[in-house]
Amino acid sequence: MLQNKIYQNFTIEILKTFLVILFGLSIIAWTVRAVNFLDLIVESGYSVPIYFQYSILNILSILPKLIPLSFLIALTIFISKQIQENEFIILWTSGVKKLKVINLFFIISIIILFFYLLFSTFLTPLALNKSRHLLSKDGFNSFLPTIRIQQFSDSFTGFTFLVEDKVDNEIKNIFIHDSSNILKNITSDQTKKNSTTIVAKEGIVEEKRMILFNGEILTSKDEPSKNDIIKFKQLNVDLKNLETDTIKVPKLQEQTSIALIKCLMMPDDEETEFCPNSAKEEITTVINRRFVLPFYIPIVSLLCSFLLINSKNKSILINKNSIFIYSFIVLVYSELIIRYTGVSKILSLLFVISPFILIPLFYFFLMFKLSKESI
Repeated sequence: MLQNKIYQNFTIEILKTFLVILFGLSIIAWTVRAVNFLDLIVESGYSVPIYFQYSILNILSILPKLIPLSFLIALTIFISKQIQENEFIILWTSGVKKLKVINLFFIISIIILFFYLLFSTFLTPLALNKSRHLLSKDGFNSFLPTIRIQQFSDSFTGFTFLVEDKVDNEIKNIFIHDSSNILKNITSDQTKKNSTTIVAKEGIVEEKRMILFNGEILTSKDEPSKNDIIKFKQLNVDLKNLETDTIKVPKLQEQTSIALIKCLMMPDDEETEFCPNSAKEEITTVINRRFVLPFYIPIVSLLCSFLLINSKNKSILINKNSIFIYSFIVLVYSELIIRYTGVSKILSLLFVISPFILIPLFYFFLMFKLSKESI
């Protein structure tokens, strides 16, 4: 009963430390990424609520990437703390076997493994897919935030504009070039796809509408002799049909795991728009990241367990700093090699079998080391 209580306290403390570190690292990484997402407001004209919803959903893409590192830090802190406070010595002298504590660390790593799988295979793709559909559903909210003084802006597909000055919603010396026929309703010939250029001295922007004053409209046609030039004193320009350059179709990383597996199993002589043969390399990488990468977490638990070996049985290469470095190298190795698993079948096989070779190897080596100890 006492041992069970000890194991329970160890588990709670490790998991608590792990969650605190994971949350802290995720908030830092998410803050940096959220700053980059400000382009949705500044360049694409999305509303502030859409920006916050999109940013919050994307935090789930950060969590899985930080889980292995957070577990490594949490377990290293726990073991170092227990060693420093001589808590482990009390356990060993009371008859608790070191192998049982190592097994406990391994079981905790399995819990973290399933925690990772939950996010990587289900929650993260679901959140990212929803965030992508959020952009495609709502569209831009206001044209005004996308206007930058004395800079060409091409945030919208086929629509380029430049203003010399802006005060609140008033703009001066405006240049607009429309090559996607969005402004065809203001030209004399609406039957053909023409290129339209508008130059105006002043204007007012109201969300998805622009009112221009004292300018000209130049409509370029296939035959230069038929180009139209129209002067105006006031022109109302409807911008609601503008399309932002923001990617609105879900990427492969944002697709469900079932859809990706079906795509990967599709014969090479068959392909669809969603699943072309050229995308299978990237799909392999995504699948390996979701399903195989979590199995590198138990390796970390076994490497950290080497700290439990008596100092007289340790080599000069086994200490707190070196163990942390070895574990970190394993995580870096997994991140580096996974990027090439879709390109090379050999690297893909090496990535898949590595954890299933290293886990029993490290475990039996720990058993061998512990068999030489008297305590």
